[in-house]
Amino acid sequence: MVDQAALVVPSRLIVLAGPTAVGKGTVAACVREYHPEIWISVSVTTRKPRPGEVDGYHYHFIDDDAFDELIASDGLLEWAVVHKAARYGTPRSAVEKALAAGKSALLEIDLQGARQVRRRMPGAFLCFLAPPSFEELVRRLIGRGTEDSAERERRLETAREEMRAESEFDVTIVNTDVRIACEELVDLFSSGSSRL
Repeated sequence: MVDQAALVVPSRLIVLAGPTAVGKGTVAACVREYHPEIWISVSVTTRKPRPGEVDGYHYHFIDDDAFDELIASDGLLEWAVVHKAARYGTPRSAVEKALAAGKSALLEIDLQGARQVRRRMPGAFLCFLAPPSFEELVRRLIGRGTEDSAERERRLETAREEMRAESEFDVTIVNTDVRIACEELVDLFSSGSSRL
């Protein structure tokens, strides 16, 4: 059997983005569980935790003032207002520290953030996680039951815009099965594909 950890290219930054409810968090959790050699960024957000979410593991939950301080000090690699509601961002120093240590790094972020990372770190490799169909995306969003109907509609409106941006990415993975999508994503770290 091939040692996957030995195949991972050091200091590679991959950005995973895609529409709401496509399974970005689930795929990233799979990478975290089966490939601990890959460092995964923990985003900051101003939204309230969902049931079961742990501060510092799923997100760093902060208030608007703390978020404003991070923006003012250039402490975020990227940030955005998502679904016309809460703000999310990637702490810059954590990413730079991981890459400087030679680690492979994964950012699980939204389309706005992916565009900012592309501008600020042109060597980053952008992966679009797509649903098998838009109907399946709607089913997944409704099925998770974490948003009311107004929030679902906001998210679906955003998802339609995000789906149109697929061509901006270096590669697309269709999330029909979480474990397969996870392994396809991990393979990108060792494939030699790079924008550098």
